[in-house]
Amino acid sequence: MVFLYIKTTKLKLAAILLLIMAIGFSFTSLTKITVKGSDTMVILSQKWAEIYMKKHPETTIQVTGGGSGVGIAALINGSTDIANSSRPMKAAEVDKLKQRYNTLGIEIPCAKDGLSVYLNKANGVSELTVRQIGDIFAGKITNWKQVGGVDAGIRLYGRESSSGTFVFFKDNVVKGDYSPSCQTLPGTAAIVNAVKKDKYSVGYGGAAYAEGVKDCKVKKDAKTPGVFPTAKTIKDKTYPISRYLYMYLKSRPTGETKEFIDWILSPEGQKVIVSVGYYPVK
Repeated sequence: MVFLYIKTTKLKLAAILLLIMAIGFSFTSLTKITVKGSDTMVILSQKWAEIYMKKHPETTIQVTGGGSGVGIAALINGSTDIANSSRPMKAAEVDKLKQRYNTLGIEIPCAKDGLSVYLNKANGVSELTVRQIGDIFAGKITNWKQVGGVDAGIRLYGRESSSGTFVFFKDNVVKGDYSPSCQTLPGTAAIVNAVKKDKYSVGYGGAAYAEGVKDCKVKKDAKTPGVFPTAKTIKDKTYPISRYLYMYLKSRPTGETKEFIDWILSPEGQKVIVSVGYYPVK
């Protein structure tokens, strides 16, 4: 009888301990932050998430790409907490956000990017003006010999229309419609891979992706020297194709989301930007 009582008490204690552990686990694993959008920002956001989660194991941060437009659409329909975008939100997008949540949203510049023009390493051309780059992607310049290269047709690789990079490059460099011959690819890494394999090609995208290709020196105009996208040229604005990268939220962040964003904007979070290949906001 005594043995039975002791055994029953042990079972009860074990059950209580399991219940306490389950309650404790539920309290320490409830925080999940979703981040979706800009393909340009995926590498950077994944690095931020990886480091932050190591410091805060009770928090799960899920990062996916798809393009700036996809991220903003997800913010509007409520399927992400943070939308990454390599372009500012459009007025129509802000209107949709307001109609659904009665808010104009929160815009947080979190990094800077020098938009690179990728060339194959075997290409003899290494320097172009902004206007030449725009004319190339508009289909007005179609042969490398027109910009000091060999007699060979230029093959174009660019992003899909849901990409913020597509929109920024179109508005600020092409300043019109892209050439129908421009082949659209689903991500910056795909563009880099295509240019790497194609001697007479050219592409564009975030500076952090430029591996296995060469960055083109970009000149503001024919009279100024060409420069590469670097921390110095982005900061002093001598590199002519630069932009902010943004995080968008429906409203002011609270709780763990605020802690995560505060950390991103802290000196520690901003150092991660440099290690990945982008540039701090300050």
